[in-house]
Amino acid sequence: MHWLGAEQRHCHATDGVRPYLTGPCCPAHTPNALRGLPEVPAGPGMPAGAWVTPSPLNESRVADARAVASGKRRSSPQTYRAAQAAVDHHQKGTTR
Repeated sequence: MHWLGAEQRHCHATDGVRPYLTGPCCPAHTPNALRGLPEVPAGPGMPAGAWVTPSPLNESRVADARAVASGKRRSSPQTYRAAQAAVDHHQKGTTR
């Protein structure tokens, strides 16, 4: 909400409100509008590879499976066999 100092109230506009770093703004009170600058056109969105970037969470699961498969981390026999199969599957997919 933008504070309208001369009127001693907040702008209560609801049409076209978008999120900005400073908070939600209506088209009349965006950071560029307040500076008297034209609005920046909408961009293409997220980069094409944004969802294919490996997650650190996935990497930690692989490391955890390796620890279980090596016997360094205790687990049930079923989990141990599954971890060995997962690590074996990962090693076959990479060339070293």
